[in-house]
Amino acid sequence: MNDIPRHIDDQRRETIMKAVSEILAALGEDPTREGLRDTPSRVAKMYMDVFSGLHEDASEHLKTVFTEDGHNEIVIVREIAFHTMCEHHLLPFFGRAHIAYLPDGGRLTGLSKLARVVETLARRPQLQERLTDQIADAIETVLRPKGVMVLAEARHMCMEMRGIKAHGANTVTLVSRGVFKTDPAQRAETLALLRGPV
Repeated sequence: MNDIPRHIDDQRRETIMKAVSEILAALGEDPTREGLRDTPSRVAKMYMDVFSGLHEDASEHLKTVFTEDGHNEIVIVREIAFHTMCEHHLLPFFGRAHIAYLPDGGRLTGLSKLARVVETLARRPQLQERLTDQIADAIETVLRPKGVMVLAEARHMCMEMRGIKAHGANTVTLVSRGVFKTDPAQRAETLALLRGPV
């Protein structure tokens, strides 16, 4: 997935390290003191990991499609944990994604592939609204289902650590496509299944 040449990765790591040192100095810290000496390197390594999804195509995970003739009922995967970084403050937000799709023509993908899509898209600077849309886009584009619904719920450290300091606030986003958007009964049933036990 990530076919970036080693020297490009090394250049990016060095750039991040330099920037972190400058931020620490600008804050009035001494980036050369013992406790901070390795911080730029650690932060660079962490950023290269948590933002690795920038260099991957999440829809590639869904390319393993198989056909199960006659299967025309909803497929649901709930409680897919994710961690990502808010692009506005580069602070974490984390939560769970719940995915439903209604296959067309029996086209299915492995259940773990849906979790991989979430993980890849979360490894980018994100907005929760965009993340929810992108998960639905990938499924809709590759599987071409009759409907797809994605529900995401998350806690945002940019709300809890700064600003309003709304500790424990939970943000919920929902995307509905196809029959889950146009058929009220199908939408209500699927939303209920995403939210609670079967």
